[in-house]
Parts: sequence; C-alpha cells; structure tokens
Amino acid sequence: MQKEEKQLEQSLEGLIQRVQELKNAIQMFLFKLEHEYETLNWPSVLDNFALLSGQLNSLGRLLKNDKVPALRNHVFLPLVLSPDRDAELEKLTERRVMMFNHAVVPDYLRTKPEPEVDEKISQLTSKAGTVVQETAQKQFNNLNKITSNLLDIINSAKEEWESESNQKSSQPVTFSSTDTNNLVSTILFGKSIKVARKPDSSNTQPQGMPNPQQQQKVQSATVSKAPSAIKTQIKAASSSHPYQRP
Repeated sequence: MQKEEKQLEQSLEGLIQRVQELKNAIQMFLFKLEHEYETLNWPSVLDNFALLSGQLNSLGRLLKNDKVPALRNHVFLPLVLSPDRDAELEKLTERRVMMFNHAVVPDYLRTKPEPEVDEKISQLTSKAGTVVQETAQKQFNNLNKITSNLLDIINSAKEEWESESNQKSSQPVTFSSTDTNNLVSTILFGKSIKVARKPDSSNTQPQGMPNPQQQQKVQSATVSKAPSAIKTQIKAASSSHPYQRP
C-alpha cells in the first residue's frame, strides 16, 4: 500500500510539473498576443502553437506511461466545504479560487461533461446507432473518395511547385552579383570614379584656340569688311519698290 501511495505521489509531482510548464507557455503566448501584436508575425505564432502541442503530447505520454497508476481508479472527495474565504487556497490557485464552497466543487471536481454537453453527446450517439449499416458504409466510402481526391489535388500541386522550383534553380545565371553591387556603389557613392584634373589656364593654351595675335588679325579683317556689307544693304534699300508711290 505504501509503495502504491509513493508511486502515486511521484506521478502527481511529474504531472504537476508538466502542467506548470504548459501553463507558463500559455501565459507567455497570451502576453505576446496582448502586448506584442504589432510586431508579432505568423511564423512566431506557429512556433508557439508547436510548443503548446509538444507539451500536450508530452503530458499525454506521461499519463499513458506504465509507471503512472490509473488515476481514474482513485476518487477525490472534498473533506470540508466552507463559504468563507480561504487564504491558503487563494495562494495555491493564484487567486483564481477564493473559497471552496458548494458552487465551486461541481465545476472543479467534475469527472463528466456538463449536463447540456452530456445530453448532446447522448443524442448524437443514439442517432449514430440508428443508422443502417449499408448507409453508413456508403457514407464512409464517399468520405474516403472525397479525401482521396483532395490528397491527389494536393500532391499534384506539390509536384508542380517542386518542378517549377527545380527549373528555376537549373536555369543558368545571367548576372553577376559582384558587378551589380559595384554598379550600384558607383551610381550612389561614386566608387571607382577618377576625377580628371583641370589644366592650368595660365601656362597652357587650349588646343584649337587662336593666340592673341591671331584674334587681333581676325577682328581687324572683320572690321575692314563691315563697311562694304553696309553699303550693299543701303544700295539695295534704295532700289525701286513695286508698290512705291509715284
């Protein structure tokens, strides 16, 4: 008897530890949803769900372990019910249960679903029992057919996606990341651009430009030719006009 009680006590300690870890994970996830919803992304949400799922599976494996006694064979009975506030109970339950009275016991010590839920389950069970075997088999076959079609569609879409990914990866590379980065650096920051030095105007004469003596000769030639041009224009202006007054 003492061995069974010790084994039960050890099993309960392990269960309490796993439940505490699960509760902490749920609290952290709720905190993120309430305070970090602006920066929370979908991969992070999936990671939290995966963590909770793993902890639930671990708790289920612990309950199915051979070393854990069947808890359904043990009865948990309240020894004292009191309408007064219990400070120790409040501390153990983190202020969730203030007193252990007649209103709290049916909810916290319930081993079956609520009466409404239990009644609904009984109705569904009785309805399922009235179905003819042939009808149930037809429905079962139809469900399997629909499921198989969905799986075929999913697998074909997956194969197409993988083939497209393989084709993209097998295409030859037509660009160079190094050249692209160098070009962007040149455009934005002027990298690898050499600045040409300006020639000294005092010492060197630009190629193709006339010296001062040549400029004077050109100017004098232009001035000497100017009067003839003016005379020609005046002579042309003095000629007869077809619409001139008599």
